[in-house]
Amino acid sequence: MWKEALLVGLGAALGAATRHLLLLGAPTGGAETHLLNAAACFAMGFFAPGKFWGMGFLGGFSTLSAITLAAAQSSAGGALAALAVSFTTCIAGWYAGDAARHAIGGRR
Repeated sequence: MWKEALLVGLGAALGAATRHLLLLGAPTGGAETHLLNAAACFAMGFFAPGKFWGMGFLGGFSTLSAITLAAAQSSAGGALAALAVSFTTCIAGWYAGDAARHAIGGRR
């Protein structure tokens, strides 16, 4: 149990640091958060990774907290829109990654 928790924690720290480095020079319009989250979901569907890379790295690379903060600072309609866009793009990203993995003969 501790080994798995340590692997997930180390992966999450590496994923969060990678995200931070990628966003250092990015504009702060909000779309970059949706794009990075969708990219992480695509990678999760495509690679079907284990605990370090999946729950850890990709979990740390993507973030619900940025979407939640944006929603909390918006009107009710803006918050609903941000959450709907996030949910839709992340689910679509995972399905696209999973479909791509199957299209090239990947494992289930």
